[in-house]
Amino acid sequence: MRELFTIDKKNYKENGTVFRRPSVRGIILRAGKIAMMHSLKFDYYKLPGGGMEKEETYEETLIREVKEESGLIVIEDSIREFGYVRRMEKGRFEDIFIQENFYYLCEAEEEITAQNLDDYEEEERFVLEFVTPGHAIEVNECADHGEKAQVQTFRGMIERENRVLAMVKEEFIGA
Repeated sequence: MRELFTIDKKNYKENGTVFRRPSVRGIILRAGKIAMMHSLKFDYYKLPGGGMEKEETYEETLIREVKEESGLIVIEDSIREFGYVRRMEKGRFEDIFIQENFYYLCEAEEEITAQNLDDYEEEERFVLEFVTPGHAIEVNECADHGEKAQVQTFRGMIERENRVLAMVKEEFIGA
């Protein structure tokens, strides 16, 4: 899979304790719009997906996480690689936090099932929205994200998602 880019904050202790978190995210396009999870509480967008569980493949994680977060059912035959992003920064509890995000283009069935959100996702009131990548980027850059905006890992996530959205916009949607 191609490396899209690396975000390395270089704010961590070299040779310190490391926490790795691989995750998988879905890129689902429909009529020039992209499926995004919108946090109504903190007003930001992120692509649906999440962390891998033990013994899960990337594709299995993608199908499970997209369904849990968004209610969309990924069509397995449609899954194709887009690329991955590596993010490295000081962790909350460990010296180095490394998150590798694997992005897959895929299609989803028309039917949308009920969400099965984690506690934090419930608290942030995540809802599925199909929006233009430009709209998601603008909200992520300009909205008041409340106390979440002060969290370093949140800012890193927003930077990552916006850069991926810009690439999707350029490669698949155009101006």
